[in-house]
Amino acid sequence: MTEDLELLDDLLRLCAAAGAEPEVHHTLPDRRGGWEQAPMVLVGDDAAARCRGAARRRGVMLVGRDQDAPDVWRRAVEIGAEYVLRLPDSETWLVDQIANAAEGVGRPALTVGVIGGRGGSGASTLACALAVTAARAGRRTMLIDGDPLGGGIDVLLGAERAEGMRWPDFAHSKGRVGGGALEESLPALHGLRVLSWGRDDWVVIPPQAMQAVLAAARRLGGVVVVDLPRRIDEAVAEALAQLDLGLLVVPGELRAVAAAKRVASMAGMVLEDLRVVARGPYASGLDQQWVAHAMGLPLVGELPLEPGLLAEQDMGEPPGRSPRGPLARFCSAFWEQALVGEGAGGRTVGGVS
Repeated sequence: MTEDLELLDDLLRLCAAAGAEPEVHHTLPDRRGGWEQAPMVLVGDDAAARCRGAARRRGVMLVGRDQDAPDVWRRAVEIGAEYVLRLPDSETWLVDQIANAAEGVGRPALTVGVIGGRGGSGASTLACALAVTAARAGRRTMLIDGDPLGGGIDVLLGAERAEGMRWPDFAHSKGRVGGGALEESLPALHGLRVLSWGRDDWVVIPPQAMQAVLAAARRLGGVVVVDLPRRIDEAVAEALAQLDLGLLVVPGELRAVAAAKRVASMAGMVLEDLRVVARGPYASGLDQQWVAHAMGLPLVGELPLEPGLLAEQDMGEPPGRSPRGPLARFCSAFWEQALVGEGAGGRTVGGVS
């Protein structure tokens, strides 16, 4: 709400950048529901006096361009504004707030990363199965391939030719990516959305792009599963920083445990909650408890062997597709425990056996 044309132009530009369509008024709208029900109200400092007497509500911001207005705080108190913003200094922050209001941001997604303790440990298989079982349970699910050398997690889903955007399309992303726009742009496979790698040119994903994409995915809610490589670069470190929980898949072999310790040491510098998923068969004298103890990390459980898994993948069936299979049952049990606090005021991340 403003009659300052220069300020209005600035605010319209910021709304466009946030992907929001504003409703513009010069005075309080005749229909009071517009003031009371809008997710956010931006009041130009020229229009503050015309808002006196309006119903108090959250999400009112007083916006202006004059850095030295002596009575700006008095006007903010009179209209119940939560923030006083000066342009252009507050533009970046304001774009984020407008976008949050437009998207109706609620509880962020539970974000789980899966890392292999050594090559061929089955981390990508577990990541795919976790996403498939979450989607089958009716949860909003996004699967993100964070390993450019992993061959493409969309191949595991049997949909490498599916239409939609891949990581090269987001390589230059920075700032804010709209959650809804991200979701709509990605291939929809088996009830979930997947962000994988292209088949053509090699592309480096800078940490700013990883941060922007993962933040957008988290704002959508539900669950996000990230398949991560064992090497930790700046982009992977950014992904680790946004995880709620990391699962380290460790085969039951001495050399695999030794390799996994190095991976855990690097990941643990960024990720606070890292847990072990042990995978058989085990060397003589080893079991899942021994592996977790040797790693010095909590144990989630043992990744089950699933007969016929490779044959099913050759037929285009993703891991975890069969709800009665041991892998799907393992993943479903994990989600039941990991999401144990979803209905409460906070979130408790469970899943430790």
